[in-house]
Amino acid sequence: MSEIKFEKAMTRLEKIVEELESGDLDIDKSLEIFEEGIKMSRVCSKKLTEAEAKIEKLTKGKKGELITELFPVNEKDDE
Repeated sequence: MSEIKFEKAMTRLEKIVEELESGDLDIDKSLEIFEEGIKMSRVCSKKLTEAEAKIEKLTKGKKGELITELFPVNEKDDE
């Protein structure tokens, strides 16, 4: 199975929220798509963390020259 893209996971997550908010689902179906929503949320979170880690920011050094440094990433356990 190929890795799901951020945009696809986000679109599915939005659809899941709409379905759950409608209140038209039985409890079993609600739990099923809620679980899928948690998975999509984790995919999105992971993708955003990976993107943040790749971003570099420009800063001025002591002598006024521009230098790049890695964007700080707050490492958290996947919960």
